[in-house]
Amino acid sequence: MSRAFVFPGQGSQAVGMGADLAGGFATAREVFGEVDEALKQNLSKMMREGPESDLVLTENAQPALMAVSVAVTRILEKDGGKPLPSLAAYVAGHSLGEYSALAAAGALTLADAARLLKLRGQSMQKAVPVGVGAMAALLGIELEAAQEACKEAAQGEVVAVANDNGGGQIVVSGHKEAVERAIEAAKSRGCKRGMMLPVSAPFHCPLMQPAADAMKVALEEVVLVPPRVPLVSNVLASELSDPASIKQRLVEQVTGLVRWRESVQYMKTKGVDALVECGTGKVLSGLVKRIDKDMTGMALNTPADIEAFLKTA
Repeated sequence: MSRAFVFPGQGSQAVGMGADLAGGFATAREVFGEVDEALKQNLSKMMREGPESDLVLTENAQPALMAVSVAVTRILEKDGGKPLPSLAAYVAGHSLGEYSALAAAGALTLADAARLLKLRGQSMQKAVPVGVGAMAALLGIELEAAQEACKEAAQGEVVAVANDNGGGQIVVSGHKEAVERAIEAAKSRGCKRGMMLPVSAPFHCPLMQPAADAMKVALEEVVLVPPRVPLVSNVLASELSDPASIKQRLVEQVTGLVRWRESVQYMKTKGVDALVECGTGKVLSGLVKRIDKDMTGMALNTPADIEAFLKTA
């Protein structure tokens, strides 16, 4: 079996995240302590106890999700004695999960990944005033038809496909009224359902350019080395190992389309038949079958998940 390790994006956060890992493994407590120290913030307490209203803020949710993801891979390596390259042929992450993938694969230090994600969250929130932008999920429509709907709906405003998640699940992002028009335009192209998402900013569209500019400056100051396992990039849907190229794609990713469906399909062409989701939630492992019915997905969220996985790894 050839595996890829995949790392979730925003929306998977929940109060209590990582608590059982911290309870079961000193390794997890070390990761959370290192992230707290890097951010000069007691993020681990917020992850454990909330309040949810603080945890869901983009600047907190992003480093929190990364911390739990990296805790899982460090437990596999330190407590399970399984180096990442022996477990996975590729790493990939959905949006912010790309930073988790890079930290897990040793391309970024944990502290740098935490600080970059804090800044990324703050910059994305600042880029567009609250209420001006929006995102919506379109169900039962494929990429090309959704792109046509966005083109029709723009009318001088911005609306673009943000995520192609596979299985007819598309997310669009942009100016609120343009997103609402895109839902209607998608219905005439076969979309079964369109719904606005409870997000605070329109991610992965051209309105995020100020955040992309901020990340470009920040990434220039960070040391990034080749990952121990190749990264499958969101914006390319193909593999990368060159540090300069990875930095460039991380900047492009802020405004660009998350090509998740194509990324999974690329890994399939390279012989991957199982995706292992490391961290909080089961979104990515749940999408696998929608993208390719011959692939399997599993999630490593709890100590029991990790122990069961190590018996078969």
